[in-house]
Amino acid sequence: MIAAAAGYPKPSPRTVTPMVETVLAFVNTRADGSGRRELFGDGDSFAAWLAGRDEFGGETVVTDADAAVARELRDALVAVLLAHSGDEESLGEPLLRAERHLRRVGSLYPLATVVTAGGVELASPQAGVPRVFGTVLAAVTMFAQSSDWGRIKACRNPPCHFGFFDRTRNGGGLYCSTGCGSQVSMRKHRQRQRQGSGAPSEA
Repeated sequence: MIAAAAGYPKPSPRTVTPMVETVLAFVNTRADGSGRRELFGDGDSFAAWLAGRDEFGGETVVTDADAAVARELRDALVAVLLAHSGDEESLGEPLLRAERHLRRVGSLYPLATVVTAGGVELASPQAGVPRVFGTVLAAVTMFAQSSDWGRIKACRNPPCHFGFFDRTRNGGGLYCSTGCGSQVSMRKHRQRQRQGSGAPSEA
């Protein structure tokens, strides 16, 4: 969530739905180089993560290959969420590759329509790990039908790229926290100082 601070729009009362929570729980499993560890590194770590997530069916037997598939799906979703944040490096070919991958995944893990008197939802008809991936795709598909799909974003501050739901009133949030926003502003400030002094820019 974007915290309210100087230069940031006030948050709106938008609610983070269970579908959003499912998507964010899945994408926020990657290491970021500053403390967060990789949760899909191998089958054991993927299984440990699933054991604590009831929406994915709880404990599931998984392999290292399953963890690799999870990482690929997650990273493709992160690329889309970075595009929602307007991250220039994620646009163009990186985004096209991510979208192509998501189309392939969608064909491998089809969804079923569940109709009840209370409403209609999508669910995975599969079991085990395929059900996990189908549940993520179902959450994405259902929430994407709303006008708020573009509010699920990934932080533009590298290497953070933490997924968040942009609750700002105008939908203009770019960072997962004011801390990340401040880091980016400081880097830009230092770059301008180097350029003004004629010093070579850092890579």
